[in-house]
Amino acid sequence: MIDFDQVVMNFGEKEVLKNVSFSIEDSEIFTFIGPSGSGKTTILRLIDMLERPTSGNIFIDGTDVATLKDRERIPLRRRMSMVFQKPSPLRGSVFDNVAIGLWFRKVGSGEIQERVPEALELVGLKGYEERKAGTLSGGEMQRVAIARAIATKPEVLLLDEPTANLDPVSTEKIENLISALKERFGITVILSTHDMVQGQRLADRIAVVIDGRIGQVGTSKEIFYHPMNRAVATMVGVENIFEGRVAVNEAGLASIDVNGTSIIATTPFPAGTPVMLYMRPEDITFHVKDGVKSSARNEFTGRITKVLPMGPMARLKIDAGVKLTAVITQRSYDELELALGKEIGLAFKASAIHVVERRD
Repeated sequence: MIDFDQVVMNFGEKEVLKNVSFSIEDSEIFTFIGPSGSGKTTILRLIDMLERPTSGNIFIDGTDVATLKDRERIPLRRRMSMVFQKPSPLRGSVFDNVAIGLWFRKVGSGEIQERVPEALELVGLKGYEERKAGTLSGGEMQRVAIARAIATKPEVLLLDEPTANLDPVSTEKIENLISALKERFGITVILSTHDMVQGQRLADRIAVVIDGRIGQVGTSKEIFYHPMNRAVATMVGVENIFEGRVAVNEAGLASIDVNGTSIIATTPFPAGTPVMLYMRPEDITFHVKDGVKSSARNEFTGRITKVLPMGPMARLKIDAGVKLTAVITQRSYDELELALGKEIGLAFKASAIHVVERRD
């Protein structure tokens, strides 16, 4: 288990991490998501003991590694392997690149001859031993770097933006490999990414890092559908964010006033409570035929004010008394004959709204 307790990290006068606390369980995939420069890489470097915190405590299996001398850190560091965002190939063959960590650990040559091909087979590069590392593609080199890491049989694998700048095919291979390592060997995998969807796909739990702080830690569902505050909601693509006040609450079904518009949501907060409302754009549905009714509690008529193509999807901005953002497939957009300026019926369920008490 890895625990950060009120960790602060300064580089000169710049405070990179601000009272960061979290826990990582054994054999889980734990993902840090956040924008570039938010502090994700610094957290990974602290876990790998490449840096010492300015203040605070970092516990690995109960030992405060922040206070250990360098030589005392070596046994713990050998239980970990880290793959950096842009691994540089070493001169020589793929075999040499994968074996270097084993040489540093003074593993016998016979065992190295066994471990290197095993690691390469795990990452889908069987038979690459004699290839020159400098001739590999970016995706292949990233897999060689992961093979180098797992050849040492780590208990913890740290991955810093493992698919940054890779093509979709290479990205899928890396993601499948990460999942397989956890399932097959029970390795604790800790990775950073600015790709929200990748974090959602891979992680058992996610920590959102914003401006050097942990905004929220939770499962994928908790992070993406139940954000704790506006900063986290914005980070994970919750585009419908409203301030309101509970007008009436009957048995957990509340009418919430948002600038004169009533929105129905499930919440325990009583009448008079100031609240924030969060809803994902995918939770809005559409209809254009007169008389069509929805089972959703919230039904509105709105006008499309902006259309933003997104490959097979389209993002719509809609004025329905409140400003809404919705995402719809391009096929549905065409079938419903939607267009800029068109009036349309829309609906969303009361359960699609995540309600958080607002501190005025």
